[in-house]
Amino acid sequence: MTDQQLIEALIARDEKITLQFFFKDCRPLFSSIIRNVFSYEVDYDEFVNEFYLYLMENDAYRLRLFQGRSSIYQWMKIVAIRYFVAKRDSMIDMESKETLFDNAGQDDTVDDERRISAKMDIERLFRLMPNKRYVYVIQRLVLEDANPKDVADELDTNVDNLYNVKKRAIDALTQVALKDMERYEEKVC
Repeated sequence: MTDQQLIEALIARDEKITLQFFFKDCRPLFSSIIRNVFSYEVDYDEFVNEFYLYLMENDAYRLRLFQGRSSIYQWMKIVAIRYFVAKRDSMIDMESKETLFDNAGQDDTVDDERRISAKMDIERLFRLMPNKRYVYVIQRLVLEDANPKDVADELDTNVDNLYNVKKRAIDALTQVALKDMERYEEKVC
């Protein structure tokens, strides 16, 4: 079966082919994505169900976008990574809303873990930035919420120029983050 025939069978909701494709053929690929994208345990079936619903929205609009310029697996990998990276913090809620015991204090632990993880991520991105002045401006103005006049004085510049530096710094950080995400997607793939 060609990739295009497979897409047509998925769009036609052929149950046998759909089950074979998502639960057998793509299992190694999707398992790798789950391991590399999520920092918490995600059930494979839940992952596939979420992804399948996404692909089938609007009369299988996304599946119809497949043009055959790459293999179906490469295409699925890219679409799945993009979708789940963007949605990983809100898409799959693995925690039950009902609890059997009082979990007071656990939310604080989760928040602390997220804060630590976010801090580690931003520090890693800062290390990748070649312009350390940009890093300093982001740290002081954005993360520490320092007074712009004080930061301008620290850098021997004026506030107007500081805002220009801040804009360039945020642009540079964005570029570093995008490149880092591309490297991550290549590593996952």
